[in-house]
Amino acid sequence: MTVLLRLRDIAVERGGRTILDIPRLEILAGESVAALGPNGAGKSTLLRTCGALLRPTRGQVYLDGLPAVDATYRRSIAAVLQRPLLRRGTVLDNAASGLRFHGVPRARAREEAARWLDRLGVAHLANRQARTLSGGEGQRVSIARALATAPRLLLLDEPFAALDEPSRGSLVADVRQLIDEQRIATLLVTHDRREAAALVGRVLVLDQGRLLADGPTAQILNDADLAAHIGGNGVLDEALAASLHDRERPRR
Repeated sequence: MTVLLRLRDIAVERGGRTILDIPRLEILAGESVAALGPNGAGKSTLLRTCGALLRPTRGQVYLDGLPAVDATYRRSIAAVLQRPLLRRGTVLDNAASGLRFHGVPRARAREEAARWLDRLGVAHLANRQARTLSGGEGQRVSIARALATAPRLLLLDEPFAALDEPSRGSLVADVRQLIDEQRIATLLVTHDRREAAALVGRVLVLDQGRLLADGPTAQILNDADLAAHIGGNGVLDEALAASLHDRERPRR
């Protein structure tokens, strides 16, 4: 498999303290990866560095082997945050806004956005004012907006954390289907081992800004020695662990 994203000798310092220290990390084209760890482990700092939202103190991020230049690089990525970022206007306008930002003509942007609203099950809300949506509806619109831009890399920063359990389970299943189908490289930051088990084939465990472990999802989530760093209670239950073996995902 082709390496899409490569981090080399990355360090991020804040207040005279190193909060992220990643000598080497690669994400393959089409690969889904989760970053887990306790609060302050460096998960969101890693995601922001990968998204060119934070310039590292040292080191370089590469896309397709080339140094990530902000303007060009940002056209290749899309991000979904914990809470939907919806502006004034209709749901359709919000879903089309990412494409419009990239210079896509309005009619074409709206047509593509409408297709993704349908894929996320919220096409019937297209003419609704976006700020009237529920949390689950709003997050579906945010994901439609991200996927409409056909990103090479999708960054998910705890996008399901604020949702109730039924909304969360349904959205996780839909996102898994879409990123599998579209073969979009994905980096998920989460505190929830169940989300990682459902969505990704590889897990990174961070602690105090350093990469503590990196391996296949089932192996990492079933490692009792890593459980305290990952969070949650113990290792995966047998049913969830068994379900991991039913999926085919890119491997390193």
